[in-house]
Amino acid sequence: MDTVMRLGTENPVVIFSKTSCGISHAISTLIRGFGANPMIHELDELPNGHEIEKALMELGCNPSVPAVFIGQEFIGGSNEIISLNIRGKLKPLLMKGNAIWI
Repeated sequence: MDTVMRLGTENPVVIFSKTSCGISHAISTLIRGFGANPMIHELDELPNGHEIEKALMELGCNPSVPAVFIGQEFIGGSNEIISLNIRGKLKPLLMKGNAIWI
């Protein structure tokens, strides 16, 4: 869990993903569409990816990816990000987290 929290604070937007996950790619594309440049950790390419995946599940991510941190705060998975976007709250959250300045 410590590794996840440390990695989650390295950048204004951090996405834990897997290279084979289409939803993770869609969430990354959505966030990039606002002008943010997320740090993406592909769990299937990391030597400790399995431990990180277990820690994400302990945080409540099921499935484990995508898992998104914005402004050093754990936001959630794809459902939370899409819901925030539909309600018009994703862009303000990205701005508050210093991921975008527009």
